Amino acid sequence: MRHWFVFVALLVVSTAAAQNDVFSFMPEGGRTILTNLLQSDPAFSALLNDEQPSEGWKESFDSPDLGAASTLDDWQRQTLADYLAYTGSIADTTDLPWDGRDMTLERCQSCHIVTVVVTQSRTREAWLGTMNKPSHIEVPLTEAERMQLADYLVVNAGLPIDAIPPELRAGGASY
Repeated sequence: MRHWFVFVALLVVSTAAAQNDVFSFMPEGGRTILTNLLQSDPAFSALLNDEQPSEGWKESFDSPDLGAASTLDDWQRQTLADYLAYTGSIADTTDLPWDGRDMTLERCQSCHIVTVVVTQSRTREAWLGTMNKPSHIEVPLTEAERMQLADYLVVNAGLPIDAIPPELRAGGASY
């Protein structure tokens, strides 16, 4: 009996790891970028008590005291700045809120394959327009989450089809 339990546990872990690998082509979201930044530079957490707009966060990343933030590329900087602008003050970094990548994988994929979303290069207004159509309005996201998702997609979507694993290239909307 014990061997069976170990086998099932290993199967679940390996299946979850394989699923995560399938989506490694997607750019990191703000939560992941922040988590990695905090691991390499714990002092960064002192900034998280601030609430400021995205542009203010990007300016903060230029501070010479924030060495780890200087390693971020332009996409990561914008994605993290947008995430921090939406999350506001963060007192507990052990339970960070969802980011745009999380929402894309959890909410967009509930109706259609992720390729439909991440290969489109669109404006914020276009993304919000789609999210406010009758076919998308029932997706369980708050208005702030919709705006955060749109901002993530503006910065990180528009991926070339060749960046998508072949098993995720087929399909389309199923709503």
